[in-house]
Order: sequence, then structure tokens, then C-alpha cells
Amino acid sequence: MRYSALSIVKNALSGNRHWKPVWREREPKKAYDIVIIGGGGHGLATAYYLARNFNLTNVAVVEKGYLGSGNVGRNTTIIRANYLLHGNNPFYAHSLKLWEGLERDFNFNAMVSQRGVLNLVHSDAQYDAAARRGNSMRLLGVDAELLDRRGVQKYAPYLNFDQERFPIQGGLLHRRGGNVRHDAVAWGYARGADARGVDLLQNTEVTGFKISRGRVTGVETSRGLIRAKKVGMAVAGSTSRVAAMAGMRLPIESHVLQAFVSEGLKPIVPGVVTFGAGHFYLSQSDKGGLVFGGDLDMYNSYAQRGNLPTVEHVIEAGMTLMPSIGRARLLRSWGGVMDMSMDGSPIIDLTPVKGLYLNAGWCYGGFKATPASGWCFAHLLATDEPHQLTRAMGLDRFERGHLLDETGRGAQPNLH
Repeated sequence: MRYSALSIVKNALSGNRHWKPVWREREPKKAYDIVIIGGGGHGLATAYYLARNFNLTNVAVVEKGYLGSGNVGRNTTIIRANYLLHGNNPFYAHSLKLWEGLERDFNFNAMVSQRGVLNLVHSDAQYDAAARRGNSMRLLGVDAELLDRRGVQKYAPYLNFDQERFPIQGGLLHRRGGNVRHDAVAWGYARGADARGVDLLQNTEVTGFKISRGRVTGVETSRGLIRAKKVGMAVAGSTSRVAAMAGMRLPIESHVLQAFVSEGLKPIVPGVVTFGAGHFYLSQSDKGGLVFGGDLDMYNSYAQRGNLPTVEHVIEAGMTLMPSIGRARLLRSWGGVMDMSMDGSPIIDLTPVKGLYLNAGWCYGGFKATPASGWCFAHLLATDEPHQLTRAMGLDRFERGHLLDETGRGAQPNLH
């Protein structure tokens, strides 16, 4: 069923009794051309673009829980393309272009809202770094505006400009950035993939791989063996555990990243703001809640929950930046399991096991990369060649020393 104003009117007049399910519930077939492990944003987007771009529909997405139960539903919904390095910027720029046409493409309201992303700076050195990043963005065709203190006051008057310890000296504004409804992204890609013939297998946990003579031939699951010519891994924080089933040890650690939302408030924060003197980022949802987050919990974990010291740390940063939020009640918090790579950048590449492909290492940036990740991973699965946008994201870069270190802080994953 195609959604439209006419379909809404027709179903309203018939008591809303004729809406069809968003996707089918399928039994697994014995074999597929391609099996994608992971029913989150990246896995579902990959399946969608395999069908849409390459007409490959004998594809299954296997998910151990329900679709969207992982990081795609446990994040702060920010999209942006304000990267410095050439290996990152064109990729995220392509992702942003896909976001801008996504709802028309898969006929589903993902609530894409380009409200702007403002990165604050608090020192001369940060201002110089912001100018450099903005210049790099503009050279690659991405919008960027360098604001002085007065420009930030005009754009975001609700911030604390009186503090002496962390004075706001300016900011880098990326107007095409913003927010998207995270659940709707998973649902839209799932619906689009299903409509093109892809099987979406929920509650189907991968328990092992079938490997013969160095080539993967299928996956063992809680619903039996599923044979496949190719297998793609897009399992975020579970990457190390799933890869270990295939005998691989990857340059990835899993860390918890907490996020928070306040009670619903009247509109006060129109866009996304990031604190430059500490890791804190803030936006406001369509329902009025202030959505914010900060640093990792700084220990390895596969749990979707965090610790109280990190809650305190994040709230302190928020109060420093915007003291008025101290009057709001914290409604809930949650944790996502981040697959942190050694240089803070993702991996989209073939693996040493033939027929097994890797999509991992998204660190803090997985949600905003969803469309481009699916686009490029689908290209890799269909052609066995990396997409031109991901040639710098190969697995062998750690061996060759060609790291893609956006923050310039070295190979320590909990710093990215």
C-alpha cells in the first residue's frame, strides 16, 4: 500500500479497517543469495538498496530481537555532515543528500527536520580548528558558517554567555544538519525492503557460521541453518562477538553510550547544539523533550544501560552550557552499545573469510550514516568492490597505518 493523502482519507472513511501491515512476517527459506545479520538501520538500509539499486531480492535480514531494537532506536537522532577529513566528509555528505530525499524515496514519514547543528568553540585554538573544518566542508560542497560570539548570541540566545571558565567565543553552524525520527527510519527501510521481496526475519539469532574451505556457506540460527552465498554483518555493538564465531578478531571495542530525555517542554531549542568545552550535545524532540548525551561510560560492555557517574557528568556539562535545564525533570535514559574502532572511523569492507562482509566501527556516528552505509554496503555485497566513498574505510588500513582519525587523538577507542 502506498501512503498518500488520498489513502488516509479513504481509510478514515472506512473506519481504518483496511490498512495493511507495514511488512510481512516470513518463515526463513532454506537458502538465500545474501543474508544480512542485523535488523537495525544499517542492515535494513543495505537490504533496501540491494533490492532498489541492484534488483537483488533473494535476500534475508536476520535479527535476534525485533526490527529496530538496537542502536537505531537508542540514539539522539542527529544527522550531519560536518567532517574535516576527505575520507569521511564525502561519505557523510552523500548520506545527508540521501536523508533529504529519503521520505519521497521509500514513501514513509521519517520526520526529517533540518534544524541546523551548531558546534560551539571556547578558545582561540578551537576557533581556528572550526575555521579549518568549515573551509574543508565548503571545499567539498557542504554548507558551513563560522559565527563569532555575537552571531552565536543571535542564533542561540538561550545559552549561558556569562560564564568565565568556558566563554563562548563562536561556533561552526551547519544549517543542513538536524534530526530524524529514529524508529521511523527502521520502519521505513523495513517496509521498503519488504515491498521489494526481501525477507525480514525477527527473533532469529545467529549462533554460528557454516564455513567450508575458507568460504562462508551459511549461518546457524535459532530457527535452523540458513544457507547463503554471501553474508553481511551489520550488528553494531555485537560485532566482536559475531565476528568471533567466524574466527575473526577485529580492531573494535564495545562501549556503552548513554542518552537522556527530559519531560516535554515548550519549544526553546530550535536546532542541535554541541558544547565545545566538554562532550555534551542537546536538541529538542517534536514532543518537547530535551534530548541530550555526552561521553561514553569508559568501560567495555555489551549492556544497554550505563552508570550513574556518567549521568552526573553529562548533567553537569548541560548545566554549564544552559543552566535553565536544571528546572526540567529527567524523564528517562537509555544506553546504546557502540562498536568503537581504533581510529574512530567506520569499516565497510570484505573480510579474510570469503563471502563474509563487514559493516562496523561506527562509534558515535552510526545513525547519521544510515543511508550512505546501506548504499555503500549494498554496493560492496553486490559487486565485491568497495564503493568509491568507502575506499578509505577498509579493514586493512590498521595494518597499513593509513588511519582515518577525525579527532586526531590516536588509536584509543574510548577517546573517539
